Amino acid sequence: MLRTFKYQLRLDETQTQVLDYLLWQARQVYNAALEQRINAYRETKKGIGYAAQWAHFRDLRHEQADTLGRLNASCLQQMLRRLDKAFTAFFRRVKAGETPGFPRFKGHNRFKSLEFTHGDGCKLRVNAEGRASFYIQNVGEVRLTYHRPIPTESKIKHVVVKQSAGRWYVCLMLELPDPAPIADKPAVKPVGVDIGLESLLALSDGTLMDNPRWMRQALAKLRRVQRHAARQMKRSHGQQETYAQIAKLHEHIANRRRDYWHKVARQMVRKYDLIALEDMPLAFMTRHAHLALSAHDAGLNEFRQYLHYKAEEAGVKVMAVNPRNTSQRCSGCGMIVPKDLSVRLHVCPECGLTLNRDINAARNILSLALPPARTGRLELNVSGSNSLSVL
Repeated sequence: MLRTFKYQLRLDETQTQVLDYLLWQARQVYNAALEQRINAYRETKKGIGYAAQWAHFRDLRHEQADTLGRLNASCLQQMLRRLDKAFTAFFRRVKAGETPGFPRFKGHNRFKSLEFTHGDGCKLRVNAEGRASFYIQNVGEVRLTYHRPIPTESKIKHVVVKQSAGRWYVCLMLELPDPAPIADKPAVKPVGVDIGLESLLALSDGTLMDNPRWMRQALAKLRRVQRHAARQMKRSHGQQETYAQIAKLHEHIANRRRDYWHKVARQMVRKYDLIALEDMPLAFMTRHAHLALSAHDAGLNEFRQYLHYKAEEAGVKVMAVNPRNTSQRCSGCGMIVPKDLSVRLHVCPECGLTLNRDINAARNILSLALPPARTGRLELNVSGSNSLSVL
């Protein structure tokens, strides 16, 4: 099982300058290697691979000890592998008949990370008191916000040092033991979940989670700052500072969204032992002219990712069911009650059941995840679900 732990680095001014310089060197290597591949094909009609490029830049690194030589060897290898992966993906798309997208030269605003092998040019160090620091070659010991400890049974496989909105972070890719298989036992606390934009989540037990609309709350400020940037001299120092302010606003919005979904997913896997979701792609909302902003703002796919991996760690089952007619079918009697998306209340003319349409859908989702053999109306099965078992 692979997991990534992200920590913020606390750099002083000198360390920041050195890291900026190393990032600049890595970007120069990437662009030079891309130019080398292009020129080699133009001259010989043959490509050049990673091995030949590594031999070339390895010798160049030895010759330029004061500049390129400051970049760690494994970090240099990772830059070349990154380019090699870009070309591999390019040829795969060409072969599949997709839009290929030839690898591009990287400007300073499109190259923000350095990759390392842990123990070769970088190392996490934790003392007996639990205080941690992170060593980077030619940068030195760097303080970091060690907000959660690395599991003792984990192994650090890969390290990414990245810059985002003026801050530096280290991402540690960990290899952890696989969790124990989920036992096939009856579900004591099952729940169905309907996701949407009016209410982000509707649960079969009647819980509705309002949409905080993080982006829309900040739109007025974002538009004001973006208009200010548009009026400034292009590529001026003032405009770059305004762009940095915009990036920090977007990062703040993303952090609020991420924190919210982490907490919701953790609470759900602690409270329920079976969680049923719709097996429905969300791309139709992000591509819709009227729903795209709200869909991106909600980050529903982000929630599903967090829920799946937290459920795996907690030993909770997550089931995906066919979403067909979950909003139209009555959860009480099973009758199909057609209604437009604007109709937010489910009213069944057959059995008289009246409730929020999203909660009705959540109950239908749970019904599909539970065994079909049941008696009585679905809401009775949901409230008395202790007697039901998972297929």
